[in-house]
Amino acid sequence: MRIATYIAEGTRRVGLVSDDGLTIQPLELTPQQAAVGALSIIESMAEGAAAPIATGAAVKVADVALDAPLPKPRRNLWCVGRNYHAHAKELSASVFKDSGAKTDEWPIVFTKVPECVVGPHDDVLVPSEISTQIDYEAELAVVIGKGGKNITRAAAMEHVFGYTVVNDVTARDVQIRHSQWDMGKSFDTFCPMGPWIVTADEFDGTKTRVRCWVNGELRQDGPTENMIFDVPTLIETISRGITLYPGDVIATGTPAGVGMGMSPPRYLKAGDVVRVEIDRLGAIENKFV
Repeated sequence: MRIATYIAEGTRRVGLVSDDGLTIQPLELTPQQAAVGALSIIESMAEGAAAPIATGAAVKVADVALDAPLPKPRRNLWCVGRNYHAHAKELSASVFKDSGAKTDEWPIVFTKVPECVVGPHDDVLVPSEISTQIDYEAELAVVIGKGGKNITRAAAMEHVFGYTVVNDVTARDVQIRHSQWDMGKSFDTFCPMGPWIVTADEFDGTKTRVRCWVNGELRQDGPTENMIFDVPTLIETISRGITLYPGDVIATGTPAGVGMGMSPPRYLKAGDVVRVEIDRLGAIENKFV
């Protein structure tokens, strides 16, 4: 099942996307339910409701504006830093070389505020008066379906509703300045998400491929099998003493190839276009303005 949130005739709607990704059938939701996108479906299914059945007339994806599948996440997004071996290595030669982080012992976990989420084709605002080091991070994101606390690694996948694509846009100079990463990660529009959520019964997030292009140039290309900490381990770690809720999002880290890791660094500027694609899941593409 692919669940998309979209705008049609000025109204936010939620629907099921066809297998070929060309059409959407709307679901019958109240305006209040549609306002939070797929979250209303995730929460109702967590309470035991059946999977939704679309009954409305299908519309072409090309004729609507796709929104983030979770346009109003219930709280901060959980994010993981340096979770691919090659990415951890490329940043070990950067300004992070003296950070003291032991990336192979425990995941580096930070958050992004929910207000930074935008749609899969929305513009990303470059805060040039605040930062000159805007970077991209292509990532697979896990969407929690069944809540829980102290979830074991063995049971973790039972708590996964599905997956989506995010770009963990980062102001590197702000990230470094504050040591804690949240501020450099949470600027308005700094989390493009989409194009939809694919449920876990139709997509294996442990065996896929994350790629990123900047202005048509392939910059990142990494299989999720190369994660230092896999999805079950991330869920187990983040839920230690902390309750996860239906609709929570975990961005699982980015492969090597970020702008900061290049010599010299290659940061984004207004006019650049960044495309993030995950095999069998979908793609997002955003212009930086």
